[in-house]
Amino acid sequence: MLRIRLNRVGKKKQPFYRIVVMDQRKARNADYVEVVGHYDPRRQPASINLKAERVQYWLGQGAQPTETVRSFLRRQKLV
Repeated sequence: MLRIRLNRVGKKKQPFYRIVVMDQRKARNADYVEVVGHYDPRRQPASINLKAERVQYWLGQGAQPTETVRSFLRRQKLV
């Protein structure tokens, strides 16, 4: 099953996340299918950028968002 989830990038103590579509059985930083957004928790307020069309496409294909990503989608009014 595909998941829409966070993939951590960035240096130590400077987190930056990609919002990606990937197989749920893979590790956090394993290969992903597609990048559908970015999340920067260090900005005030936190920066969330999503490609709405691609998120809707993957949700239509059966991808399930994680709880954290689902909260981002609710903020952007995509779910």
